[in-house]
Amino acid sequence: MERYEITLGDFLKNAGIVGLKYMLEISGARENLDYGIAENNQGIWLDHEFAINADWTSLYFNAFVKCFGPSTAYQGVMDRIDGLLESINNGTWQERKNIKDDLKFINEKLLSNSYQAGFENIKNYIQKPEIYETLKKNKLNGKMDVSEMKMRLKELHVFLEQPLCKETFTMKSIVYTFINRFWDGKCFLLRTNAKNDMRDLFEEDFSEPLRQYWRADHKKAKDLCIDCGMPIDSKEKVSIAFMKEMADDLTRKRSAFWDCKVDAFLCPVCAFVYALSPLGFQLFANKFVFVNINESVSELIRANDKMGKKGIQSEREEEKYSAWFARQLNVILAEKTKEISNVQVILRGKDPEDKYMLSIVCKEALEILKQRKVLESLTWLGKHPYVKMGNDFLNVHEEVVMNILQYRNQYQLLNRLLKESIQNEGVIVYAYWVYLIQLWQNIMGRKEKKGEESVMSRISMRNSGYELRKVIMVSKNITSDECLRGTIYQLTNALSVKNEEKFMDIVIRLYSSSKLLMPDGFVYMLGNKEKFQEYGYAFVLGLKGSHPDNKKEEE
Repeated sequence: MERYEITLGDFLKNAGIVGLKYMLEISGARENLDYGIAENNQGIWLDHEFAINADWTSLYFNAFVKCFGPSTAYQGVMDRIDGLLESINNGTWQERKNIKDDLKFINEKLLSNSYQAGFENIKNYIQKPEIYETLKKNKLNGKMDVSEMKMRLKELHVFLEQPLCKETFTMKSIVYTFINRFWDGKCFLLRTNAKNDMRDLFEEDFSEPLRQYWRADHKKAKDLCIDCGMPIDSKEKVSIAFMKEMADDLTRKRSAFWDCKVDAFLCPVCAFVYALSPLGFQLFANKFVFVNINESVSELIRANDKMGKKGIQSEREEEKYSAWFARQLNVILAEKTKEISNVQVILRGKDPEDKYMLSIVCKEALEILKQRKVLESLTWLGKHPYVKMGNDFLNVHEEVVMNILQYRNQYQLLNRLLKESIQNEGVIVYAYWVYLIQLWQNIMGRKEKKGEESVMSRISMRNSGYELRKVIMVSKNITSDECLRGTIYQLTNALSVKNEEKFMDIVIRLYSSSKLLMPDGFVYMLGNKEKFQEYGYAFVLGLKGSHPDNKKEEE
């Protein structure tokens, strides 16, 4: 057999395949020689000689350090050491803020139980282990002489930069912050193994079984892998229970299986791929995200690319999820231009109690998202996602996108924004873009052919509201819209409960106090609840000051 093939499966296995591709790519493995995409685009193949001779443990550790390292406590320690040394060197030590907090962070992270256990495993293989021993006995503190502080920080920096120190401490952070969100209770995540060498454990539990499986003859094997269906013997079986939310403890809970005989076992190859699944997800602020496009491996890898500049830097820069989602939607839409189909988006929070959240981006949602005006609106909101609402911040971009994905309209959000704009003028811009998105949701839902004309009829209602605003403010000789705040609040309340009578009563009173004629659009609103909200919100937007002359909306 010249090649081994790993085929697509559920979203976790697919994430593992993405992680495998990333791991091979950054390791210098030769594409189309050592590995490649299967001809049918349904899997990744590995060359026989490469597969059985590769140092899979080193490949695994190196990939995780490169991918998640910038987001770990280790990097946080290095950044703080660099900052403190810089302030000492340029003479701003006395003026530097948060010295106490920085030193506390360095001490606590480096002397955590996991880091101390890691140090014990490597102390005989690194230079100057006494630097770490000194830190344990004499922690850094702000009362130290500046010269002593500088010396201690420089020594620590050099010590921590040693490759083995960097890998060990970084992996300790990754294991207990990232990997254990996906799998647990095995290898270095088995409690009894907490003080053992992580590389030795991984080699024993994953890498060596993988190579042995590929070398072995399975003609007499009686069991099959529950995932790929390949034969396995009793000694090779790996319980799928180590993956979180995939199965219960199969050694104690057997009632779900026929005759209580557990057959939910993986082959060593699939087990290794599942162990790679965290590497397939991307981390943005406080969310792990994976786009499961399972039509082909090529599309799957492209949609979850880590090799681009943003893919590598985003975790370090804590790129907002909304900005990532805006980019990924463009990738998805680009892939689906010719044939739009459903796409699965999986999210998982960083907290231990968080569960997988699965959303299906249906083709109807993709049709909405691909519209030019919707893309323009999402692009603007992606650049400026947050609005302050009281003491909290609302991510408008994320809220809008999730409304589309979950088949909800934007009216509740639009109502909140309009009410907030009464006190905060800057919020009206957000309301404008959200209204445009809702308008196109309605148009696509009705499959209107003349979408632009439909938009213009609603925009004319906005312009009518803006003209009435100008007349009222001129008549009262004011430049602020304070006199309209109560009216706008009442109008948004009427719209939120679809109270046509209340809304029209307020509008008629407004127009009766001016010399303007009521637009025909108000006639079309009556008796049509959908148009009532579309036209009504457009009118209120204009009354609040949203208009094409307001350049902020178009920037």
